[in-house]
Amino acid sequence: MAEWQKVKISHFLKEREGRYNPSDKTVQGLKRLNKIDFSGEIHLSDKNSKTDMIIVESGDLVISGINVSKGALAVYHGDEPITATIHYSSYVFDERQIDIDYFKRFVRSQSFVQALKDQVKGGIKTEIKPKHFLPLEIYLPDIKSQKEIVSFFKRIENEMDDLSGEIAHQRAFLKQLRQQILQEAIEGKLTAKWRNEHPELISGDNHASKLLEKIKAEKERLTKSTKGAKNAKALPPISEVEKPFILPEGWVWCRLGEIAYGFEYGSSAKSSKGGSIPVLRMGNLQNGRIDWGDLVYTDDETEIEKYLLEYNDLLFNRTNSRELVGKTAIYENTEKAIYAGYLVRFHMHEGVYPKYVNFIMNSSFHRVWCYEVKADALGQSNINATKLRDYRFPLSPLAEQQAIVERVDKIMAMIDELEKQVAERKELPEMLMQSVLREVFEKG
Repeated sequence: MAEWQKVKISHFLKEREGRYNPSDKTVQGLKRLNKIDFSGEIHLSDKNSKTDMIIVESGDLVISGINVSKGALAVYHGDEPITATIHYSSYVFDERQIDIDYFKRFVRSQSFVQALKDQVKGGIKTEIKPKHFLPLEIYLPDIKSQKEIVSFFKRIENEMDDLSGEIAHQRAFLKQLRQQILQEAIEGKLTAKWRNEHPELISGDNHASKLLEKIKAEKERLTKSTKGAKNAKALPPISEVEKPFILPEGWVWCRLGEIAYGFEYGSSAKSSKGGSIPVLRMGNLQNGRIDWGDLVYTDDETEIEKYLLEYNDLLFNRTNSRELVGKTAIYENTEKAIYAGYLVRFHMHEGVYPKYVNFIMNSSFHRVWCYEVKADALGQSNINATKLRDYRFPLSPLAEQQAIVERVDKIMAMIDELEKQVAERKELPEMLMQSVLREVFEKG
């Protein structure tokens, strides 16, 4: 049984004193500590600082006053001294009394957090200075027991790493599964059995080519209105080289501009953090859905009237990074909102389910198309409305669109639930570690 003694931290740590103006020749030419990450790794920088500095010698324990309870402390092992801002503190420690690997784990425990709360007004929310830190009284076992406890923690941490790795693997698998389901949906594989059972719903007047003819006839009628006239320009047919896969019986390739209309850029007016109507931006398009976090607003009646979204509108992100340009979401909300200028809003003609379109435009097939047509400049990628109208689109018969939407919705709901469970498991390793920390460090 380890023998625990109540001691002050100052019993085994001694602050390295000295505070220097950045212009002081004592600190000139020395590298600067940029940060200590939560794994305890030191990152250096050549950049100057306007804040007063301390000096850290090789072998010193360096502690972040802001993030010490998250594990931001480390022993510096460099050949030359370095500087750090006064948001850090540096200590000489007695290896005969304290094992630093033990101490690193102790500062993550609730025992340490509670000691800070008892000693420091504001607890861990306060930047911890040596005057707060050194007087703390803690229970400390002998050095041999500390090393045994460290060995125990390392075994536990290896198991936690394995668990975290498995959770990360599960999350990646579910993300990949989503894409696989969408790809099978747009290639007709997901509804292959359905087509065999309902041949009458994909042939004759129900063939997608007939649906396309009806939509074109309706578009001709709409060209007489202001809304339709904007998209009256004829689109080129899909060439064989453009077709990435063979469509099932009853399907047909077409251009998005043949079955959709609108393709309007959003508002460029200035928005604010307060107002009556949200303005959706590119960050609000997430995984095919509208994310209602981090909103800005407008009270401009002219903008609201011009850009007010309607149920089942589709929003396309025309300018973003290479990885995110072209992300698309469907507006299935009853809340009023308008959309910002980096988005393109378009509507589907009757006979095409907007949700079916949204599935296609969140697939790996869509992402490949984005890479093919995007234009890059100044670190951003752009896909304009003209290219979006040219989008090659696998159109299925109306009844099969409905079957696809129903199947994908059902499967995605199952994946949503699995992802929720995995997200809850993501917190498990840290919860288990806190339990172990509590069990070990509350022995005193």
